[in-house]
Amino acid sequence: MNIKLLLTSRWRQAFASFSALLARRWKNSFYLYLAALFTLLALADAAFLHVTAEMRQGAFDMMVRYRIVVPKPDPEIIIVDINEASLAAMSKDYGRWPWPRQVLGEFLEQIEKQQPKAVVFDILFSDADVYNPDSDAYFEAAIASTTNTFFPMLRLDPSSDGLSKVKPSMIPGVEPLSPEAQKDATVAVVLPHFQAALDGGRLGLHNIYPDVDGTARQYPVYRDDYGWKLPSLPARLARASGWGEPAVPRILLNWRGKPFSYRYVSFSDVFADMGSKNKKRPQDEFKNKIVIIGSTAPSLFDIKPTPLSQMHPGVEILATAVDNMKHGDYLRFPEARIPYLLLTLAMVWLTALGFYRDVRRWQIDRMFGLSQFILIGISYASINFTNTYINLTGPVTVALAYFSIARIYSAATGKALEQNMVRTSFERGGNLRATLLLIRLDATKNLTTDAMLEKIRYGLSKAGKEPKSIEILKGAQKGLWDLLEKTFAVSWVVAAEDTEGAARVAKDAEAVLAALPLLLRKHLAHADNAASWFMHHGMISGGEAAHASWRIMFAETLLRWEEQLHKEAT
Repeated sequence: MNIKLLLTSRWRQAFASFSALLARRWKNSFYLYLAALFTLLALADAAFLHVTAEMRQGAFDMMVRYRIVVPKPDPEIIIVDINEASLAAMSKDYGRWPWPRQVLGEFLEQIEKQQPKAVVFDILFSDADVYNPDSDAYFEAAIASTTNTFFPMLRLDPSSDGLSKVKPSMIPGVEPLSPEAQKDATVAVVLPHFQAALDGGRLGLHNIYPDVDGTARQYPVYRDDYGWKLPSLPARLARASGWGEPAVPRILLNWRGKPFSYRYVSFSDVFADMGSKNKKRPQDEFKNKIVIIGSTAPSLFDIKPTPLSQMHPGVEILATAVDNMKHGDYLRFPEARIPYLLLTLAMVWLTALGFYRDVRRWQIDRMFGLSQFILIGISYASINFTNTYINLTGPVTVALAYFSIARIYSAATGKALEQNMVRTSFERGGNLRATLLLIRLDATKNLTTDAMLEKIRYGLSKAGKEPKSIEILKGAQKGLWDLLEKTFAVSWVVAAEDTEGAARVAKDAEAVLAALPLLLRKHLAHADNAASWFMHHGMISGGEAAHASWRIMFAETLLRWEEQLHKEAT
């Protein structure tokens, strides 16, 4: 005995029995019950779970990575890169990083001669260089002589706030967000060591807060700590440059492309040229430019994962935030929980009604697939042609989950839920009055596909109001049984003594035959005289004898039809 075959057979029988049980208990009401369950879940998600709101991450990454319209990086933003080549080249004279601060002071002095719009350091100068106090003093003097230099400060974990002695009001550029700002609160923050940087007041946080999956997609505009507004470095630059600060606490970055999309220059190359008598670089290279000094060297660990790369330089993330705020084209992402909720419920309930009303499955599949394609297309278009990311991932995902479950139920119980007069006769028992209508299409006049036959069958099933079963017979035998080819078998059954039911069946049969010409004209190229039909009434036995009775009924119908055709021929 084949154990595998036996187990497979047992499993199929168990599955068929379970499907039949579900079909008898819930029937098409299952789709409404399921929609009600999804409605409760959607309401809970909109109220406090917020699971679908976070589904933007994966979809956002894919759409950004493969979008068609990519904004160009601002040519006025130049990154002076302390890369591995610079670290190696400078190590001969200044050792490995960190270099003496005088190096940066000399660099700042020379670059200021070219009149840049701003010089932004993506380097945290947290402590004094105790071995080179003169070097620090030189850098201090260089900072003091500028009015366009910007320096970062680092926000530490708020759990350390109680140990800090720095009040927000003590930090230049920090403003109260409301009159209720806590004046005695302290914040754990690392400020620049240099007094000239503090006196200049051009300070901002350069913290990057990744999402829960560790990927950096957003950039803070400011932090609200105890009612005080701690600006980010790009926001502080935006304020000083008159661009206008975004009114939101964070922005979704509108990426300019993969890493190294901005213009980079090597720090060591620029520094060497500044000290050379025979200068090879343009002496107005940085005029009216926003110069960001930072590092892409992996050894300095300023590398973060983004939607575009697992190794995105932090200095370029800063440059992207500056670029976004300068042009105001950062991506808006409206929460819109109520509209998203309504859209989700609309898709779920429309799909549920389609299944409940027994709309043809191919129509449901086509309409649902089209709707999902349109919604995803809207999201994709929004990120390509607008500055607003319309996050329809949540509604699409929920609707797809509902459709998948409903489709599985439909496939599992579809056979059991179909009107089947043989099964009805078996379940009812007793003497029954049966009506069998055979409709045969002329295969010589029209080329018919299975899809055409199914559309005609579906149309016939919607004609009339009485329960009936309609099956497509596709026999390919010759002789008498050739009548089975491309034939619709429509059957009704009522109790033998139910004269009113028999009258209703007669009207229902008339409705089916009245609908037939319309359906043929709709789906066949040559509808005239494209079908012939024959109807037969008879008594059958229900219960255990139902199957044998229907076989006899079917044979009698075919014989009577053949007799009629013979009489008409002679």
